[in-house]
Amino acid sequence: MTVLPADWALPVPNRLNEAWFTSQRLAVQRCTACDVRQHPPEEICHRCGGTDFGHDDLGPNGTIYSYTVAHYAVNRALADSVPYAVVLVSLDDDPTIRVVGNMPGTPLDAIHIGLPVTVVWEGHTAEDGTVLHLPQWAPR
Repeated sequence: MTVLPADWALPVPNRLNEAWFTSQRLAVQRCTACDVRQHPPEEICHRCGGTDFGHDDLGPNGTIYSYTVAHYAVNRALADSVPYAVVLVSLDDDPTIRVVGNMPGTPLDAIHIGLPVTVVWEGHTAEDGTVLHLPQWAPR
């Protein structure tokens, strides 16, 4: 199930986030100097100030840390989708990493803090033909 409208603006992959958006893996940035993970990816390590990064592939499971239900469309393109939930998921492999997404097909009254979830990938084709995969969530 696709959550975002077909004409929704897609992220633009770059050297920092390409693995995240194209691999269908939770490829989280890791500083090579101090081994801290951070997400979303940044130019500078938030712990040591390092600028050299690799990435770690984390498992697909997490827990809802927080969520909100949107009852009003923040963009006209989302008008047909309200109400919808936006969830913040703490990943099981590293609870300090939290990822935003939606829960397509899940009744709003079933969503709650502490709910165990697993990632599902929503594919979108960019104008240049690159397929981008956005993480969404489903109850486990």
